[in-house]
Amino acid sequence: MKKTCLVLFFTFTVSSLLAQNVATINTIPIKSEEFLWVYQKNHIGQAKFDYSDLAAYLDLYVNFKLKVAEAKALGLDTVTSYKEEIAGYETVLKTQKKVLSNAKEYAYIMNEYREGVLMFNVCEQKIWNKAQSDHEQLKTYFANNANKYEGKNFEEVRGQVVGDYQQQLETDWINTLKSKYKIKINHAELKKLAKQ
Repeated sequence: MKKTCLVLFFTFTVSSLLAQNVATINTIPIKSEEFLWVYQKNHIGQAKFDYSDLAAYLDLYVNFKLKVAEAKALGLDTVTSYKEEIAGYETVLKTQKKVLSNAKEYAYIMNEYREGVLMFNVCEQKIWNKAQSDHEQLKTYFANNANKYEGKNFEEVRGQVVGDYQQQLETDWINTLKSKYKIKINHAELKKLAKQ
């Protein structure tokens, strides 16, 4: 009897924990509470959550988390300048009494900052610097997509070409990350959030 109860308790506990995640990347969960905090922060004044809006935002958030996972895989979270920047931000944040009064909010803000800096650093390395410095690739991209630029020469539309090329680099990189990392979306949990 004890063994059966233990198995049932374990099964219930594991399924409860899984249900609290909207997604996982490899084995790292994206907790529902964290996702909802980020969603609400970026959709101020929205009282009801539409499933399709949540799903679209989760897709963007998963892309963000993939970039963070890749930054960590590259060791960008161990770089001294990164650690110093995070420590500096944490010192400033600790001076704000309103944030300190809510431990959960403080943890979310710090995590968001840590991950945001990692995402910025890896994007700079993988996308922005490449698009700015690789003139030959830019010209090749321009030549292959000349019809988008209405007969203008490269120098006239260089800024637009850089932006378009960055977008192409990001799209290709995200597709690579999606094949590298195992992503599971918990649609049932997302539906529950939409009903709140």
